[in-house]
Amino acid sequence: MDKIGSLADVERDLDALCHADRRLVSVRAVAGEVELRLTHPGFDSLVSIVISQMVSRASAAAILGRFANLVSPMTPQGVLTADETVFRDAGLSRPKQRTILALAQAVEDGLDLDHLCSLSSDEAIVRLTSVDGIGPWTAQVYLLFAAGHPDVFPAKDVALQSAVGHALGISPRPGDRALAHIAESWAPWRGSAARLFWAYYRDMKGRDAAPIVAQPPAG
Repeated sequence: MDKIGSLADVERDLDALCHADRRLVSVRAVAGEVELRLTHPGFDSLVSIVISQMVSRASAAAILGRFANLVSPMTPQGVLTADETVFRDAGLSRPKQRTILALAQAVEDGLDLDHLCSLSSDEAIVRLTSVDGIGPWTAQVYLLFAAGHPDVFPAKDVALQSAVGHALGISPRPGDRALAHIAESWAPWRGSAARLFWAYYRDMKGRDAAPIVAQPPAG
């Protein structure tokens, strides 16, 4: 399948999803605007996703803003040469500090984050998760939003678990394995299904829980 590069691509996929699974017609009606959330491939984009791990969107945005101001431009070399106080002043936990440093070193050692976007999702996830601290959720979100992969679904995402459970009447909410199994029926459009359920969660809870990503360059 072609990668997701525009809102038109998302709308096309949602049409196909709703035709394949009629339960999603009402989900789409409730969800309202489904956002593209596409960013550029690269180190700063992946760092923003690491920062989004296990914290609220508001907290992630605040931490990312501080970190971007302290390490500007945000490059692997800039991170590797930064004083340890930079991470503390930004509000980064020790585990996230270690992950960002490991990622910076991996890129310096030859990990090509742009090239990963041209690989199959399975191969890209294997390479990304070889970096200490990067798990499947982080790798999948990077492929969704930086690479535009059309068929990736981050089943470990708690907001997606809550949204799918609420929308489909599953109680208690499905765990990651159960959700991954449910999402298999939405292939090959799982990337747009994830966007749909993040939008549904926003309507359900009144707040956005989709991971924050670095803004693409202007122009």
